[in-house]
Amino acid sequence: MQRHDVTLAEMAALVGTEVGVSAWHRIDQVLIDAFARVSGDDQFIHVDSARAAASHFGGTIAHGFLTVSLLSTMALEAQPQLAGLRMSVNYGFDRLRFLSPVPVDSDLRGRFTLALLDERQPGEVTVAWDVTVEIRGQDKPALVAHWLNRRYLNGA
Repeated sequence: MQRHDVTLAEMAALVGTEVGVSAWHRIDQVLIDAFARVSGDDQFIHVDSARAAASHFGGTIAHGFLTVSLLSTMALEAQPQLAGLRMSVNYGFDRLRFLSPVPVDSDLRGRFTLALLDERQPGEVTVAWDVTVEIRGQDKPALVAHWLNRRYLNGA
């Protein structure tokens, strides 16, 4: 997916539209185990294939926060970039819901709709995204979120 720079006016015209879809990302056991080590969440449903197979999940599943952490990569692939961007930071979530477990060896991708663009002051822009993380082959998404970012533009 090709990222492209857009002006603030061009970005404002995109409010209410889907602006991009990321590539598919494989969630394998190696990734789940690495996230368990980093996060300290080594609950058996994530890291013990035999025990997880006996659970109602039928096998290991990804951590919800692992799925959330992939939003940054997905956003880089799917969102247009503001021309003159100096820095971008996460500002938080107004809503975040985990709708479906993510089984090991699933493929995930993010769909991004620009929900809000607010230039709080010259060169400081709050951007809100409605994002859906899809699981390949499933109707119900892994998560939906209303994600806030702050963008700082050159000259501000």
